[in-house]
Amino acid sequence: MGREQLVGTWKMISDERHTEGEEVFYPFGQDVVGQLMYDDKGFMSVNVTRRDRSKFASKDRGDYTPDEAKAAFESYLAYFGTYSFDEARGAVIHHVVSSTFPQMIGANNVRFFRFSGKRLILSPPPMTVDGKQVTGYITWERAE
Repeated sequence: MGREQLVGTWKMISDERHTEGEEVFYPFGQDVVGQLMYDDKGFMSVNVTRRDRSKFASKDRGDYTPDEAKAAFESYLAYFGTYSFDEARGAVIHHVVSSTFPQMIGANNVRFFRFSGKRLILSPPPMTVDGKQVTGYITWERAE
């Protein structure tokens, strides 16, 4: 298994988070839309959004309410940068150059991976949310 298996464009199938109590939640809803790209030079980008995003009342790009801006921000995540491949750990590391979420800038996002047919399943390291351990399973399918 080599880095070349990651190279290409992937469309998001699902983004599920499982708590230690086996609750399942979907940060961007069950009908999520996303695209992940890895190139052969080591660059990557990801875009994830809710399919049911609300439109602004105005068609003018600079004319929106604070509530509309908040809803737009909360329903979309994008970042880009470079990536490295750690075959021994079964991980790809996203080195974030810029993001819609400023705290991610400069981060090294570890994603453990496994392949299942045309699908790529990425899992960030478990994290604690509201006192519960949460594990994510982000499923992508190779775009054709």
